[in-house]
Amino acid sequence: MSIAENLARLHETIADACRRANRSENEVALMAVTKVHPVEMILEAHAAGQRLFGENRVQEFQEKSLCVKDLPGAEFHLIGPLQSNKTTKAAELFDAIDAVDSLRIAQRLNSTAQALSKKLPILIEVKLSHEESKHGLEPAELPTLLTAIEELDSIEAVGLMTVPPWSEDAEPARPYFRELRRLRDESLARFPRLTQLSMGMSNDFPVAIQEGSTCIRIGTAIFGRRPPQASAQ
Repeated sequence: MSIAENLARLHETIADACRRANRSENEVALMAVTKVHPVEMILEAHAAGQRLFGENRVQEFQEKSLCVKDLPGAEFHLIGPLQSNKTTKAAELFDAIDAVDSLRIAQRLNSTAQALSKKLPILIEVKLSHEESKHGLEPAELPTLLTAIEELDSIEAVGLMTVPPWSEDAEPARPYFRELRRLRDESLARFPRLTQLSMGMSNDFPVAIQEGSTCIRIGTAIFGRRPPQASAQ
């Protein structure tokens, strides 16, 4: 099926999941994850009406950015782990950074955003899985980081994100989504702008929507499986 057909089918599934959860479809943003896919696929998705995109690697998106920087209404978020030596380029290239997990990264992003006269939205990535391959902040450290970010003028923490252990069955992800929502809800009294929950991917997004996700990150269901050489990277 074409990317346009995949997007149309996906929106139907999202709408159905929202109805079952007694939520409006407008409450859930669809992010198209374009990592390792060629720029032509971004252009095709944009032509089909997609506007929010996620990339995992700063260097990869830097190569694509010249072809997509003028796409009307397009917004690009960094959703992969960010190394401190890539923060300057990340703040320049992306409209938001969705994977901040330390004060050092936050401070470096803030410095670059300040130099660019830019207000940069960020999400805090929280590690709820015990898998070593997963990145993120320990939940107990979240209040301290949020408090420190409040003192920074050029970035703004607007939500949380997490990646649960992968499973073909969506149900095992539910406790992780529920815990992230609990952490968000507990934080709202002190940090009222922390409203977003980025959680849910192609294999588990209906459950994420039931548990309060405000942004689902979908790659495979839109673009198909990643090329074998990309999966090995």
